[in-house]
Amino acid sequence: MTRWAMVAIASALWGSTLRADDTWAEFRGPAGQGRSNAVGLPREWSESKNVVWKTPVHDRGWSSPVVWGKQVWLTTATPDGKELFVLCFDKDTGKIVVDAKLFDVPKPDEVWRKFNSYASPTPVIEEGRVYVHFGSYGTACLEAASGKVLWSRRDLPCNHWRGAGSSPILHGDLLIVSLDGYDVQYVAALDKKTGKTVWKADRTHDFGTTDGDLKKSYCTPIVIDVAGKPQLITAAAKAAVALDVLTGREIWKVRYANHSTGTRPLFGHGLVYITNGSPPTEVIAVRPDGAGDVTATHIAWKWNKGVGQKPSPLLVDDLLYVLADQGGLLSCLDAKTGAEVWKQRIGGKHSASPLHADGVIYLFSEEGVSLIVQPGREFKELGRNKLDAGCMATPAIVGKAFFVRTDTHLYRIENR
Repeated sequence: MTRWAMVAIASALWGSTLRADDTWAEFRGPAGQGRSNAVGLPREWSESKNVVWKTPVHDRGWSSPVVWGKQVWLTTATPDGKELFVLCFDKDTGKIVVDAKLFDVPKPDEVWRKFNSYASPTPVIEEGRVYVHFGSYGTACLEAASGKVLWSRRDLPCNHWRGAGSSPILHGDLLIVSLDGYDVQYVAALDKKTGKTVWKADRTHDFGTTDGDLKKSYCTPIVIDVAGKPQLITAAAKAAVALDVLTGREIWKVRYANHSTGTRPLFGHGLVYITNGSPPTEVIAVRPDGAGDVTATHIAWKWNKGVGQKPSPLLVDDLLYVLADQGGLLSCLDAKTGAEVWKQRIGGKHSASPLHADGVIYLFSEEGVSLIVQPGREFKELGRNKLDAGCMATPAIVGKAFFVRTDTHLYRIENR
């Protein structure tokens, strides 16, 4: 297919009026919380049931799909990390309409292949533009209708060593990226229109070590509103920090012993829920109205019994659901107090984060098994489904469909 043919097709896909449920714009969806207002989603599927389309995804990557209008975007990379790609799929047919190599990397660093890939950060999308990030190997802004690169950066230093994992986010005119590596650790805000650096905030807390492996983090930040002022909540190794999202100025921080956090924070009930890495992984709930070091004053509760390093927690009403990576231990906590409500071993290994939609919780395992659970103060399993390959990526939800990336394919799953 010629480039002009791809442009024409992609332009047609873009040109539609969007409803609120037509988008899944970032990692974990609206507000980054893993929740959707969608209804009518399927509760049963297999390789032969409720699969609208199934498209192979070449090479290897664990970024989640993002959806806007009739486009689905994700990234992938050659297993050796020397070629980095972005793909766009027709949402209705599953046809790949853009397949563009964005960056060549002559000598990529090694990634921790058991837990990471060279294309793990999830893109972020808005009307007309898609932003992709491969850590220090490259960040780019693309015109969504054509796949044309509008700007790119390859000068944001960081030795990820075991690979990048933090996804970019948008706030106003800023594209925010986290680069917490072996050698340097910082957050940068770029002008989304030009790619130029607006501010850069180095991690200033004491890591308590000279070992760079204990200074890494893979956390995607969130922006919350506290008394009418936006705060960027960004969890690093050894501390989580709230920054003024417009300037990068530190507002407060809370210290902890752990490192290598990969989960995304949550916000609700006046608390920020942060999972702080290993070992042992714990959830802490922090009141975000403090200033300076609030470790001794603003931690509402802690909990450390079976917390995952990769699956982010899920907040539904006044309950917090926490999923362990190994062994499939699912726990339900009172979100206000941290008290354990129940725990249940559901089996499997988990990297994808739980989702809440259509009145239930969906969990997708690395073995290809998906579990449906009724939220509430008693554990109730509603069903299990199986695909040929498993999920490292968290699915997207748009309309009445799941967009599920497995190790080998991208699926559109919907009642048929």
